[in-house]
Amino acid sequence: MEENNSVLKAASIEGSQDVLSKAEMIQLKLGAFGAESVVFDPNGGGPYTGVADGRILKWLQHAQTWVDFAVTSSQRENCTAPEMEHVCGRPLGLRFHHETGNLYIADAYLGLQFVGSTGGLATPLVQDFEGHPLRFTNDLDIDDHDHVIYFTDTSTIYQRRQFVAATASGDKTGRLMKYDKSTKQVTILLGGLSFANGVALSKDRTFLLVAETSACRILRYWLKGPNVGTHDTFAQLPGFPDNIRINSRGEFWVALHAKASPLARFIISNSWLGKTLLRKYNLQQMHNLLVGGQPHATAIKLSEEGGLLQVLEDVQGNNLRFISEVHEHNGKLWIASVMMSSLGVYQLF
Repeated sequence: MEENNSVLKAASIEGSQDVLSKAEMIQLKLGAFGAESVVFDPNGGGPYTGVADGRILKWLQHAQTWVDFAVTSSQRENCTAPEMEHVCGRPLGLRFHHETGNLYIADAYLGLQFVGSTGGLATPLVQDFEGHPLRFTNDLDIDDHDHVIYFTDTSTIYQRRQFVAATASGDKTGRLMKYDKSTKQVTILLGGLSFANGVALSKDRTFLLVAETSACRILRYWLKGPNVGTHDTFAQLPGFPDNIRINSRGEFWVALHAKASPLARFIISNSWLGKTLLRKYNLQQMHNLLVGGQPHATAIKLSEEGGLLQVLEDVQGNNLRFISEVHEHNGKLWIASVMMSSLGVYQLF
């Protein structure tokens, strides 16, 4: 198929602003690649980001440079090799606990971990559930008040290296989970999810959002109120959502890995087709099929009720592509991507 084929190309989004090409690009530390999540510490330091070789880096604003802050595995040999990420660790979602200053980490292979405010080697917190290792720990959010951590396990079958297969195969084994810091108990809040991904707690802590990447939607799980323990669809999206991050006003920024073309939606809704294509094509070819057309950045802002407030894009993919997180901090958007060697910074106001 030609790239301009309408089957491969996702539709444009009404009201979208093509402005992210104006983002300032901050190169990661030499050799670092794939910043997935962005977080600032309780004192406003950072940002911090996890990269593909298992390190967590910290940006020193005054020196305009990155330093190594933490690692999730003591194994540091040959960690730049992609086939070593299950040994060296792959930190994805990051969140600070504001009371303790500890950084909590969702490592795709090594589970839920934390490290103190001075960094170093992280300490494992949750690595298995009911005797089975977590296969693909992805993102987390912390309720400081209730002392619980909400996190996702993307799949019980596929690991992070197989993320394309997890999407195309129609896998629905993802889980939204809860870790109680007081009792150290882990429970499943929602199962049967299609590529469970980003997690975000609402400002009033009455509900929790979780991204279902393959289903191109965000679910809302009620923690309090008359609907407690139930869930509904918070937003249906024009592409594949990754992390969700709340801003100071209680609105939610969602990063789309890519917009979904008609072909991608057809493949994902027909698991037999996805599995057939996985046998025929390699993962790179499959990824190209799913994200077809011109890869570029799409950031979506949603209201507390799930309404579409704003869409920002880099339509030509000049600076930003395949974004994994959009984090609003002090009037700027910090934009991360698992497939780039830099962070984007876009001035909102």
